[in-house]
Amino acid sequence: MPEEKKTRASMALTPGSSIQIRSGDKGEDPLVSTGTFRGYVGIGSGDQAISIELDEANGKDLKGRIRLIPAAVVLSIDILHHAKPEEEKKAPEQVQVYFG
Repeated sequence: MPEEKKTRASMALTPGSSIQIRSGDKGEDPLVSTGTFRGYVGIGSGDQAISIELDEANGKDLKGRIRLIPAAVVLSIDILHHAKPEEEKKAPEQVQVYFG
């Protein structure tokens, strides 16, 4: 009997998620940035960048700064804590009431 494939829920990089990004170019030591994902930003003429609010792991003087990392130089992204999408957080609980 063939084994059933286990399906994983799809995951998207959502604002508010804690992430660690390794970025760089050939011949460089990767730059490691740790913090909170804030979203995607358009830079230049059609290029995309990842916006990350840096945390204390990057140094006390950098904590709270926003770093834009061009998508073309991202080597890897580790999701340390996945935040639920905003629409799931904001959706009010539905209470079903029946009158009869």
